[in-house]
Amino acid sequence: MKYTGSCHCDGIRFEVEGQLDSATACNCSICRRKGSLLWFVPREALTLLTPESAIASYTFNTHQIRHRFCPVCGIHPYGEGKTPTGAAMAAINIRCLEGVDIDAVPVQHFDGRAL
Repeated sequence: MKYTGSCHCDGIRFEVEGQLDSATACNCSICRRKGSLLWFVPREALTLLTPESAIASYTFNTHQIRHRFCPVCGIHPYGEGKTPTGAAMAAINIRCLEGVDIDAVPVQHFDGRAL
C-alpha cells in the first residue's frame, strides 16, 4: 500500500510504500522526547516529494541515524540509517502519515536507552 506523509506545515512531503503491520516505540533519549511511532522500511520504499535542501538533519551519539526534520515547523517525519546488515533503511513516523488509524497499529516497545 502507498501512504502519503508530511510534517505539520507541509514543508516536507513524501510517499512510502509497504505493509504497515506494526510500529516501534523507542525509549532512547531522542525518541522518548519526540514521541514518534516508527515504521521501518527499506530506504527505496520512501520517495521524497520535497527537495533534499528543504530538509534538516540531526545526528547524535554514534551518528549512524540521520533524524530528518522540518526547519520551519520542527516535526520529525522520518529518519534514515542502515540495518545491522548494512542495507539502507528509513524509519517513518507513522504519526505523520495521512489516513492511518494509529490506534489500530500494534506497537512494539524497544529499549533504545540500553544501547
